[in-house]
Amino acid sequence: MNSTQQTKDQITIEQANFITKVYFWMTGALIITGLVSYWVSTTPELVELIFGNRYVFYGLLVSEILCVIYLVSIIEKISSIVATSIFISYSILNGLTMALIFLRFTSESIASTFFITAGTFGIMSAYGYYTKRDLTSIGNLTFMALIGLIIASLFNLLFYSETVYWITTYAGILIFVGLTAYDTQKIKEYNIIGNEGTDEDKKEAIMGALTLYLDFINLFLYLLRIFGRRK
Repeated sequence: MNSTQQTKDQITIEQANFITKVYFWMTGALIITGLVSYWVSTTPELVELIFGNRYVFYGLLVSEILCVIYLVSIIEKISSIVATSIFISYSILNGLTMALIFLRFTSESIASTFFITAGTFGIMSAYGYYTKRDLTSIGNLTFMALIGLIIASLFNLLFYSETVYWITTYAGILIFVGLTAYDTQKIKEYNIIGNEGTDEDKKEAIMGALTLYLDFINLFLYLLRIFGRRK
């Protein structure tokens, strides 16, 4: 085996190890969010505290947004331990507010939607990882579409339209399906080869996990609009 081939093999192995760590942290965060959500939904006192007081509920939502912004903005200045702690804290905060789905939808429909989401996510993430095609154009398109989706969703909060609701639902699914593939490819390419096991490598994995976690959660929520069965 020549040195060039050996280098390519080493890069392939390191990329595979890195994406495995990304999936590990993403999966762990999803489990934490799910467990916290279920725990809150089965604890009447917490249900009343969070959903009986809009200031608490919206305060948690704002805290989630600030948590992500804070992590992204200071990731270069903090240790991997701090980054991991913030990521886990975010998954817990998200679990507190997402308990609402256990109150509104049947457990069976939540479970079936989760498996549909996992299957779709897995296929698109695998495509993004293995494809030789540059997905930058898809990433740019989905990002612009995401901005439009946010604007349309905010508009629909003020002036509800069922037509807009379903348009944003199917658009959201397509957008996050595309983002899953694009983000996976981007995470793979942005991994710095040669720093495996370092603190920087661990922080890269956390940021990659956060990105895919957000893709998964949003895809799940939009699919739940279609497949969820209300209690």
